[in-house]
Amino acid sequence: MELNVGGWFESLINWCLANLGWFFDGIAWLTTQIVGSVEFALIVLHPLVIIALLTATAAFMTRSIGITVFSAAAFLLILSMGLWLETMASLSIVLVSVAAALLIGVPLGIWAALSSAVSAVMRPVLDLMQAMPVFVYLIPAVFFFGVGQVPGIAATIVFAIPPAVRLTELGIRQMDSELLEAAQAFGAKKSLILRDVQLPLAFPSIMVGVNQVIMLALSMVVVAGLVGAGGLGGVVVQGVAQLDTARGFEGGLAVVILAVYLDRVTGGASSLPGVLRKSNRLRKERAAAKAITPQANPEPALAVH
Repeated sequence: MELNVGGWFESLINWCLANLGWFFDGIAWLTTQIVGSVEFALIVLHPLVIIALLTATAAFMTRSIGITVFSAAAFLLILSMGLWLETMASLSIVLVSVAAALLIGVPLGIWAALSSAVSAVMRPVLDLMQAMPVFVYLIPAVFFFGVGQVPGIAATIVFAIPPAVRLTELGIRQMDSELLEAAQAFGAKKSLILRDVQLPLAFPSIMVGVNQVIMLALSMVVVAGLVGAGGLGGVVVQGVAQLDTARGFEGGLAVVILAVYLDRVTGGASSLPGVLRKSNRLRKERAAAKAITPQANPEPALAVH
């Protein structure tokens, strides 16, 4: 007996196209507007201004001179290779895809952490999503949205969701049980415990998930170029199609630069709350010490009669 699983999947796709075409058209329009707005914001200013902003962000997040210098030099290199517009197009696609993946993945991770039944159901689904070859995601995406940026973004979102779910759930589940019991002993509500205890302690793990989502999204940039997503993926695909080694290498190098930059920035962001808390604590300690220290107010000398 042979099961026609592929035929069932094709029937599902055809049913969705026949009955939910209006929904996919609306998603395509909204996605195009959002990506267009982000891309316009990145290219409307002079490239040197954007490079300065990206470098300042790297300096603030990583507090590393080496990463700051690398960011400035790397983006200047992209500008000198004539790939600035393509890089900003890819960056806009990555930012929108990552934001959508996190908006879906982080709440699902919280839900899975709070419910063992949800976690049990979600685990095989996430395994399937991660094990599925990336090109397979492009097939239904092209059917639903045609060619262009939208199918590339849709495939990227689906491909990048699993790390956000898994690492959010892991960060919450690995929290010290004694802290949770202490919060419950004080009569705190579940929503308050989640907001003020569980999520702050799980923040480093969630940021690792953000980092992984970004890396997966960047890995889809070149693949999405196959369906007309443009950007650096289009440059690499064009280089392969025309056997233009120089252009293909430059496009790949720009993707690597984006990957390294976003990896270091998100890695630095995971430790930022701790640094801010330490700085705030030191500032309060200095203010308290200054308030306690007696002011030097010499009493006027008594007149001798």
